This record gives sequence, C-alpha cells and structure tokens, in this order.
Amino acid sequence: MKFEIKKLSALCGRRVTVYSVALEDEEQTLFERFLHENQLNYPKELTDIKHQIRVISEYTGIRDKFFDKPEGKLGQDIWALYDKKGKLRLYCMQLGHVVIILGGGGPKTTRTLQEDPKLKIENDLMRMVSDAITQRMRDQEIRLPIDRIDLTGNLIFDDEDPMEIE
Repeated sequence: MKFEIKKLSALCGRRVTVYSVALEDEEQTLFERFLHENQLNYPKELTDIKHQIRVISEYTGIRDKFFDKPEGKLGQDIWALYDKKGKLRLYCMQLGHVVIILGGGGPKTTRTLQEDPKLKIENDLMRMVSDAITQRMRDQEIRLPIDRIDLTGNLIFDDEDPMEIE
C-alpha cells in the first residue's frame, strides 16, 4: 500500500502535532474524507470532534479521557475518538503524547467495529499504517525527537508490498 503521512497545520497546536494519511491517488486525506462523508448527516458531531482535536492539540495534549478503548492490536496505539453523543467514530494513532495521526471512520451503528464493514475497513487501514510507521521507527527512518512534537524522516510510504485489508 502506498501512502503519505501529511501534517494538518490548521489542527496543530502547541502541545500536539496532528497528521493524517493520504492514500496513493487520492487528493483528500483519510480525515478529510471522513469529514466530507459525514458533513450532511452529522454536522454537529463533526464540529464536536474537530473541537476535541483542537483542545487536545492546543491545551491538554493526548489524554485517555478523549478516547475509547484501544482499537488495534497491542502496540499499534490505534484508538477511537467519538463525538459527545457517540454517533461518530474516528480512528486515530497516537505516538507518545505529542503526535496524533487521524484516519477515517464513520457512524457507530453497531456494537463492535467488526459488525460494520465500513468501520472494519477504516480500522484495518489504520492498523496497516501503524505497522508501517512502527517499522520505520524501529529502522530509525522516522523519528520523534525528544525536544519536538513533529515527526522527522521519511513519511512517504511507497513500498510495493501488497497490504491487503482483511
């Protein structure tokens, strides 16, 4: 799977840097697609999610109170961010307490993500992204310097390895 990690400067703050994933041949990031897909049916919920992201990035940093239980395998740091009413689910990856990578998501209409094909695909995408980033961090191709809140290194993933969504 080919993708790039893109900084979302408009959402970044002094405590957290916000990124999203841009898949090959797509103009929008996963987060921008999430906003577009849900703007008609869930405008208040999107406003709430964007507000939470701004609070996290500017004031509080990444805190457990904003996220539901982990949504990936151990070590993947995939979490769900919900609006206050719990209607929308947005998948995110956390790196320390200073970087958040926003993925996609959708309406929460089932008890578990496995029961919803759309949410399963969005979650699986973030799991693959997490695995790829984790490997690059192990190989020191991507770094999170101690004194900064920005990722450095190669944020373009153009591996030819086919990563299939289950």
